[in-house]
Amino acid sequence: MLEPGKMVCGTRQSERALLSGTALRLYVAKDADPKVVRRLLDLAKEKGVEVVFVDTMAELGKACKLRVGSAAACLLKENGNR
Repeated sequence: MLEPGKMVCGTRQSERALLSGTALRLYVAKDADPKVVRRLLDLAKEKGVEVVFVDTMAELGKACKLRVGSAAACLLKENGNR
């Protein structure tokens, strides 16, 4: 589901990646609380970062190799290039 590459998982890490310009793509779970992901979606739009929606938080968490669900994750640019 997620492309191979360096990832950060969770809303805080994803927000940092978006703010720093290192995010290539933002993944957001469709069942995440809209209040939790609204800022990420706004930042992605502002920064021109592609947003991909995933069906569930559980699915996104599993793709991130977590034992719990995740509302968001970011694929990072190679070598952190901006």
